[in-house]
Amino acid sequence: MDNSEFKILIVDDVRLNIILVEKAIAIYHYQVRSASNGEQALKMILEEQPHLVLLDLMMPGVDGFEVIRKIRSGECGNPNVSIVVTSALSSEEDKQKCIDFGVNGYVTKPLVIPQLLDVINQQMERYK
Repeated sequence: MDNSEFKILIVDDVRLNIILVEKAIAIYHYQVRSASNGEQALKMILEEQPHLVLLDLMMPGVDGFEVIRKIRSGECGNPNVSIVVTSALSSEEDKQKCIDFGVNGYVTKPLVIPQLLDVINQQMERYK
């Protein structure tokens, strides 16, 4: 299946995490972009309108929770874009907060690649 029309934005302040995810999803041939902080992510979301945002929560400046809030409020264009959190925060409270904010998936770090790929593919099915 040709996935080249679908855009994924990876948002993480650790470059190695971005590279890991890029390599893991390369076989699916999505258009992949990355942002290293929340401010950059918000700008890219507005300009590029990705289908899926893979979002770290703990970042300096604008954190992932604020990015989620701004996306869901419509400040970045499509408030229904799929958001999958990839975070070391693993408490039920943090997960529930993300659910309350409207995320579509949550994968804890360290990332288990098959689990991440399953979540990504489930979300991308919305657009196929």
